[in-house]
Formats: sequence, structure tokens, C-alpha cells
Amino acid sequence: MDFVKNPEYVPGHGLLKGKSVLVTAAAGVGIGFAAAKKAVEEGCRAIVISDIHEGRLQASVDKLKEETGLQAVWGKTCNVAVEDEVRALVDFAEKKLNGIDILINNAGLGTSKQLVDMEDAEWFKVIDVTLNGTMRMTRYMMQVMKARGTGGVIVNNASVLGWRAQKEQAHYAAAKAGVMALTRCAAVEGAEIGVRINAVAPSLAVHPMLKKSAPEELLKELEGKEAYGRGAEVWEVANVMMFLASDYSSYMTGEILAVSAQRA
Repeated sequence: MDFVKNPEYVPGHGLLKGKSVLVTAAAGVGIGFAAAKKAVEEGCRAIVISDIHEGRLQASVDKLKEETGLQAVWGKTCNVAVEDEVRALVDFAEKKLNGIDILINNAGLGTSKQLVDMEDAEWFKVIDVTLNGTMRMTRYMMQVMKARGTGGVIVNNASVLGWRAQKEQAHYAAAKAGVMALTRCAAVEGAEIGVRINAVAPSLAVHPMLKKSAPEELLKELEGKEAYGRGAEVWEVANVMMFLASDYSSYMTGEILAVSAQRA
């Protein structure tokens, strides 16, 4: 059963052949970069990635080109909490990609704090980036896709915390529950203009940044709740994003897919 504990990386199968992709918060080693790399491996013709950290973003652009061989890779910094930057990013990607076929909304922010100790500023910051940022990207992308008249696909990154409870995560859980509701409601409107909108809801995706920021005891506790005794690899989450971004999910819209191995 080693394949359960140590899954083999799944190669691309051409799911996004000929498509163009925009991914937010895609610098570094998390789900965003994994999704960007997977999109290229699945055959996308061109991609734009964004992040709030300029240096890390450029390094990720270079890494993506080096590891995949695709040269049609561009990066642009964006803080999804700022409307002007959201619009500038989408406009930049529309021009570079000759139209965005797929948007992957990965940007989010989390901290750990008990509600009784939380200041308004911390609550609102997490909500503004994680929920409002996803709304801003989705809203403007829908406006652009509607004007273009060719439709498209949006994949949001939610979390099982939108359904479940965890100490010190009231703000993040509320934001992710909001992302789920946003996805469902926007999808009903998107259906009228040919835009499919779905979301993934990961339980626990383990990567180096998480290991640095989260206490080891907490990670062990969370991994212990997973049926396989481990968190997901970031590329395992990205695989499900690719399914939702592809024509394999052509009938699906407004759905939230849990990427989880949690016991009931």
C-alpha cells in the first residue's frame, strides 16, 4: 500500500490542450504554482501567473519555463485586495494570452487566532484577501468574458473549513464558506454567459511553507485525521483543479469538490 502513502506524480494527459490560463498566488511552492505547472503539463498554450511578491514571482516564471519548456509564460504582480491591481492583471493577461480561457483563483490568506483575542484588522484582512479578492477576480473576469462572448472557466480554491470547524480559524473558515457561496451564486449567473464556475475544497495540503509556519504538533494532529495518515501533495489538489478547468467537467457548474481523505 505504499502508493497510498507515497503517490506517484501523475503526468499530463492533454486536458487543457490549446487553452490559455491565468493563476493567482502562483509563486512559491504551494497549490498555486502546482496548478500552474500542471496546466502547462496538461497542454495549455500560454499562461500568466501572479503573486504579491515580485521577486518570488519572477523566480517562479523562470522555474516554470525551465521545468516545462513552455516559453509563453508571463508574470504580473497583483494584490487581489486592490481593485485597480485586479483589473490591471486581467487586462494584462487578456492581452498576453489573446484571451483568457481559464482563471484559477488561488489567492488567500490565513492566520491562527482565537476569536476572543482577534482584532477587527486581522479578521477583515483575511476576509478581504480570501473572500473579497476571489470576488474581485471573479467579477471582473466574468465581465471580460461576457464582453468577449466566448465564455470560459473559473476554478476557485475554497477549503473543507467552509463546512467544518477548527479552533483559531473562525475568520479563515468564514472566508472559505463565503468562497463556496460565491462560487454557487456566480455560477448561476455565469451559466447565462457561458462561464462555468466551480471550486475545490482541500482538507490539508502539505508544502514547505506550511511546515515552516504551522506548529509540528498541529500538523501531526491534522494529518492524523486524514484516512491515509498524511496531507495531500499540492499536485494532488492541482489535479482536481485541472479536471474542473477541463472539458471533462463540462456539465458541472456551481459545485464544490472536496479534495479530502478525512474520516467522517
